[in-house]
Amino acid sequence: MQGLIIENISNLYKVKYEKKIYTATIRGKIKLKELLPVVGDNVEFEIIDNEKKEAVITKILERKVYIKRPKISNITQMIYILSSKDPKPDLLMLDKELAFSEYLGIKSVIVLNKIDLDKNEEFKKIAKIYKDIGYKIIQTNAKEKIGIEDLKTAMNSEINVFSGNSGVGKSTLINAIFEKNQAQEGEISQKNKRGKNTTTNVKLYEIDKSTYIADTPGFSTFDISEIESNKLAECFKEFRDYIKFCEFIGCTHIKEENCGIKEAVEKRKISKERYQRFCKIYNELKEKEKRKKW
Repeated sequence: MQGLIIENISNLYKVKYEKKIYTATIRGKIKLKELLPVVGDNVEFEIIDNEKKEAVITKILERKVYIKRPKISNITQMIYILSSKDPKPDLLMLDKELAFSEYLGIKSVIVLNKIDLDKNEEFKKIAKIYKDIGYKIIQTNAKEKIGIEDLKTAMNSEINVFSGNSGVGKSTLINAIFEKNQAQEGEISQKNKRGKNTTTNVKLYEIDKSTYIADTPGFSTFDISEIESNKLAECFKEFRDYIKFCEFIGCTHIKEENCGIKEAVEKRKISKERYQRFCKIYNELKEKEKRKKW
């Protein structure tokens, strides 16, 4: 029998098969191969006790996509959530996430949440930058259910992952989509205006038989060290048309003269702020690569 892992708590896995959910352990042979199941895996399993809905996972089927942190597989779309304030938009993290989506070859949607708090209209500037690049932008106010139908439409027939810093409203959005308290909502810490992380494990929520949401633990850093520094520019999709105009093969787009990307920035064809964040991410990756060699 084949099923989908929708939740993992410690050494137990919730496996969905048709309309039933089984609590499963893993067979020893899988452990010996050092390939442990994760949420999103399609697996083969055997039923031990049908009445108690107990089973054992015997095989992990091939993964199309795998993310190491938080551990999840076979997602088809990442939904990146920013809040207008409390916490304020973290565009460096957003650009890391978007680059990672491009690296994985999956779709991206940017959700601008808490639009009611956007008194300085920062979202207008953010929306223009990323719309011009070609990303889908949805503006929401989760508590007032504004933009929820647009978000549902964008999520249809995808295995979606919600990502963003703690406090941006991931769980509130999930609850608005399901119109019930599906995910635990957190309270913003008044002391530091950062969210208290309320999600401690990855879980897939089913909207319909072909649409899922994964709520992942909140994190303030995003590790994209799988991307090699010399491949980063290809993960900034508006850069791709200009790489061919670089004079030097292997151009880093940082220090070189006659760089197609730098010329595009000067001509305002590429956002200067996004290019500056590219430079910062590039240097971070380069530094990590140096440390690996030591």
